[in-house]
Formats: sequence, C-alpha cells, structure tokens
Amino acid sequence: MTEKHTIMGGKVYVYRRENSKYWQCSTFLAGKNHRTSTKEESLSLAKQFAEDWFFSLRDKDRQGLIKNEKTFKQVADLFAHEYEAMTKGQRSPKWVEGHKARLRLHLVPFFGDKGLSEITAGLIQEYRIHRMETAERPPARSTLHDEVVTLSQVLKVAIRYNWLQHLPDMSQPYGAESKVVHRPWFSPKQYEQLYPG
Repeated sequence: MTEKHTIMGGKVYVYRRENSKYWQCSTFLAGKNHRTSTKEESLSLAKQFAEDWFFSLRDKDRQGLIKNEKTFKQVADLFAHEYEAMTKGQRSPKWVEGHKARLRLHLVPFFGDKGLSEITAGLIQEYRIHRMETAERPPARSTLHDEVVTLSQVLKVAIRYNWLQHLPDMSQPYGAESKVVHRPWFSPKQYEQLYPG
C-alpha cells in the first residue's frame, strides 16, 4: 500500500510506493500532473525537496516554460520511430539515417523544447539564419532544403495526431528560386513554328 502525505495546503503530494525506499512527489499545475522522485528516504527531507520542487515548477510556469502541448522533440522521436518502421524495404537505410542525423545534429537542438504552436514561419526563418551564421561554412542550399523537408515530415506527424492544425509556411524568402535550366533544343515541329517557311 502507498503511504501518502499532503503539503503546501494540499497542492503537493508526497508518497512512497510499497516496493520503493524513496519518496515521490506530485502536483497538478498548468493543466497537467507533474511528478518526480525526491531521491530521499527521510520523509522530512522528502517534504523539503517537494516544496523546493513545487516552487521551481511554479516559477517555470510563470515564465511560460511549462508546455501544455507536445514539444518538437517528442514528435521528432515519434516520427523517427514511425518512419523507420513504415518505410522498411521501401527507402534505403541511408535515406532513413539521413532524417535521423538531421534531427539529431540540427533540428532537435534548435526546435527541441519548443511547443508545436511556437514553430512558425518566422522561427523557421530564424533556423535558416542560425544555420548560415553558426556553421563553419554555410550549408549548401540542398542541405538546408533537406533539413526543412525533415522538419516538414515531423510536423505532418503532429497534424496526423491532431497536435497541430496546419503546417506553417516553410518557403524560403529572398530569391530562393532554384536555377532555371533552359532546354538547348527544339523539336522539328517547334522549330517550324518559330521559323515558318
């Protein structure tokens, strides 16, 4: 049977499960339950820990640091798992690994702790600028394009699960047109139309 105590006027529970020597603590804040281990065997030390933890959590909530929505990292992890499972035998392992590498090296470090609603067209542009300014040498246009494709794939997972309503505008502003390739020949019929007679 779980031993349970309340502190902070009933805002925080301190409890110990039957098979555990450590006390746990929990509270309901910012629309969801939070819990953690106090890593304390003493009830009085566990209560002190729980008070400090509660105040720290409340400060984070006041600063807007507690997310009431899925974060990019949570959805990225789900995407990586789903994509590998669903494309087995249809995509090369190298292609799948490319998505994982882009997430691990660039996208999660930048977007990871952001809530899905925070990922806007403006933030995506900040990401592009961040990549251009922090890399030893600026990444190629195709590299950035591949990263935005991976970002888009993750956000599409969020849409499938109804965690996001629509994709933000991911188009690249300021002359992002790709090079126009002109065809160097005309068919005989086209040539006749251009130069009749």
